[in-house]
Amino acid sequence: MTDQPIRASGSRPPRQSRTGLTSTGVRKAASKSERSRSREFALQALYQTLVGRNDVADVNAFTRDLAGFSKCDALHFDALLHGCAADRDALDALIVPLLDRKLGEISPIEHGVLWIGAYELKNCLDVPWRVVLNECVELAKEFGGTDGHKYVNAVLNALAPQLRGAEVNADRGQTRP
Repeated sequence: MTDQPIRASGSRPPRQSRTGLTSTGVRKAASKSERSRSREFALQALYQTLVGRNDVADVNAFTRDLAGFSKCDALHFDALLHGCAADRDALDALIVPLLDRKLGEISPIEHGVLWIGAYELKNCLDVPWRVVLNECVELAKEFGGTDGHKYVNAVLNALAPQLRGAEVNADRGQTRP
């Protein structure tokens, strides 16, 4: 006997929205870009380095064998994983002054997302600053705690003017003081 409800023959399950979002507001897999997927895989790999203290080379090999990796931008994944791992202290130095608590008190997911955001703001100038923020908020929504995305948004929104002042000011319609 199963716990699933019995449906009359010919009845269908309710239709899902076709907006490209799940019921929790996260983008559906089919609507994600290669770069978005690379950020997801990078976050998963960074989580393994943060929590499991695993070697980056081992995590890299493991992640590349995961289902769906072929659909991501492997070059961007490499840049994020190896860049964040190599610059972890410098990235933390950018992030820590903007936190309202100790770095050890934020979740490893939010920590990894903040690394990705700080790294992209600093090094991936081809990605607009608002895209960096939006992508990181989406990562935090999908993988983080209930309100983790709000925290990530606040920290990266404060960091963006430091790393991309001219771009942020121009986008906000302001001139540089």
